[in-house]
Amino acid sequence: MEEKPLILVTNDDGITAPGIKSLIDAVQEFGELMIVAPDKPQSGMGHAITVNEPLFLTESAYHSNHKAYTTTGTPVDCVKLALHVLQGRKPDLIVSGINHGSNASTNVLYSGTMSAAIEGCLDEIPAIGFSLMDFAHDADFSGAEVAVRKIVGEALKNNLPKDVCLNVNVPKIDAAEIKGYRICRQARAFWADGFEERITPLGKKYYWLTGEFENYDKGEDTDLWALQNGYVSIVPTQFDMTAHQSIAEINSWNI
Repeated sequence: MEEKPLILVTNDDGITAPGIKSLIDAVQEFGELMIVAPDKPQSGMGHAITVNEPLFLTESAYHSNHKAYTTTGTPVDCVKLALHVLQGRKPDLIVSGINHGSNASTNVLYSGTMSAAIEGCLDEIPAIGFSLMDFAHDADFSGAEVAVRKIVGEALKNNLPKDVCLNVNVPKIDAAEIKGYRICRQARAFWADGFEERITPLGKKYYWLTGEFENYDKGEDTDLWALQNGYVSIVPTQFDMTAHQSIAEINSWNI
């Protein structure tokens, strides 16, 4: 009998988040699942790992139909613990999400969801991060679940390119309104950061990060264009941050 694919499921919103439940519901038909997720929200952690305090790993009663664990660590810690502590056979696929909120454009740099996928990529495991453009706790994930099934099915049939994972974002629209899928580049868009000054009840000053997300990219081949026009965006993403096109220019310096 052919062995079912082993799929590692993780996220950055925590093991109790509705998004990871939807992701589990969508991928369980494709194979055997192992779930390792943070025990609390870890949004915005990027590729952070835990180095200055102990990491705890505990079996979880959530998602009881599958092997499930929580950790005190980050999304990247989840992947590392799954691969190097829980061990067993190597996953055939890592899926991360479904994130509550966008990881399109430069948001990918801050994303714990996508960093978990990239960590899998570092270990040469096909990996996909999924996000829904809706921050609400009671967001409707039905459209995202359709996208997950479609893309995971294709990823298991077709090998992802070496050292590449997928950053998938789903627009906040009804499943029936999704026009299709676009393979995109990452849009050139940035946060115009601000900090709101506040005072604690004890009179101590603190700051709360605010800001507006500004799109400077008018191309119709970007993830933001796809999402604004009713498409699921798929951006092939890599961990090699070398600006290869600049090597020759910097080599011309007198250094």
